[in-house]
Amino acid sequence: MRGTVFTETMLGTVRLDDDTRDRRIRLDLRAETEEVLRPHRTTRARLTGRVRIAGIADAPCEEGELEISPLARRRIRYRLTFTSGGRTLVLDGWKSVTARRPVASMTVLPVTLYEGGTRVGEGVLRFPLATGLAPFLLSFRFPRREDHAEHFAPRWDGTPGRTEVWYTTLTDPATGTGVWLHHEVTAPADGSEAFAHGWVAAFPREGEVRHARFGPVPWTRPANGFDADQVIAAPGQLAGSADDFQWKISERPQGESLFTFPRWSWRRPLLPAAQMLPAARATYDGVFSYGQDALTLRGAPGASARIYGHGNAHRWTWLHADLGGGDVLEIVAAVSTRPGLRRLPPLVFLRLRRGDRTWPRRAERSAVGWLGLGRFRAVFGLPRWTVAGRTLLRRIRVEVEQPPGRTLTLEYRDPDGARAVCRNSESADARVVLERWWGRWRPEETWVLDGTAHAEAGER
Repeated sequence: MRGTVFTETMLGTVRLDDDTRDRRIRLDLRAETEEVLRPHRTTRARLTGRVRIAGIADAPCEEGELEISPLARRRIRYRLTFTSGGRTLVLDGWKSVTARRPVASMTVLPVTLYEGGTRVGEGVLRFPLATGLAPFLLSFRFPRREDHAEHFAPRWDGTPGRTEVWYTTLTDPATGTGVWLHHEVTAPADGSEAFAHGWVAAFPREGEVRHARFGPVPWTRPANGFDADQVIAAPGQLAGSADDFQWKISERPQGESLFTFPRWSWRRPLLPAAQMLPAARATYDGVFSYGQDALTLRGAPGASARIYGHGNAHRWTWLHADLGGGDVLEIVAAVSTRPGLRRLPPLVFLRLRRGDRTWPRRAERSAVGWLGLGRFRAVFGLPRWTVAGRTLLRRIRVEVEQPPGRTLTLEYRDPDGARAVCRNSESADARVVLERWWGRWRPEETWVLDGTAHAEAGER
């Protein structure tokens, strides 16, 4: 199922009843529906954005609803709540659509301001056709509505030589401690019985990185996710114990799933392996304890991801970075295990989600470019590794630092029996610089993560 997302800006004036002058008002809104917008029906959308009233308010829209019914009810109604100077105000108004004045009726919005159900002001906003129409039309998107839960279901179909992973990484905002929960099913290539195993790790700001393993135990093929050795990773919940680690955590996804590799590679496993994030952004609540330390998680930012394939690459790096404000960066760079391909540069899959848009638009773009030209490049190494690349109008450089004291080295086996080693840090540092071409390269955004990036470098 697909929804509809678009943005809209309106300008005008408003006067409060206890004021003597008109004040400029600006609404920058983002509307999101659960279905494809159809003008002949009534469609309701959730509104987010910002309200600016000169000298009075510059506040986010805390709660908003848009009723789009230009034909069925002949109106487009806006209702949103915001806070100004400790006062909770509601802006309510609608465009009355008529065939006699189609342009004016679709662009003029009379509004009334309320506080606690009492009218406190009124005004008029207008949609600026000259400057606003093109951005408005270009903003329309029809994203797929992914069900986070469906991506937790096990993928393994009994074929030998496969591995399947559920993993979650998060950062406790109170202490800065990074947490890593890794759940894995391995089906050996020799056809022997599949087994489940995994590990849990804590990366405190100060002190030693600690971890514990669970399993291996026979894989019993549960329906909803990972469930083995009293460890659970299922939609909305993570629970278990290993040595002196114990955890019981709830997960609340924020936003859509993110496909780091092409979407088709997850639905049809034709590549050696594929990775995606059912919850590219999520918040976590619950208890996570190890030894004498206990974390009470409240709104901890993090993500949950999935991997399915034949095993690890010959060499690889990975980064998950919550950039704040809803922005997320995910990177997987890898060198194939196949002898003829080991000499080639790493393939880089980079996905930067800003608001409701993901760059590059297609996942293949960073890995293969245009017929091999313009691929993104990765330089492996520890404690520092980098990724850089560009499209026509944007370029990015990512520098990741995994300090040795905050990096955990783990060894395990792939389905073919080969030894794999990963060096993981859930408290890594990262610097991300995004630039845009405006006659010359100019900075568009810079993010600096101090101990809150989740990173890994590995090899077979």
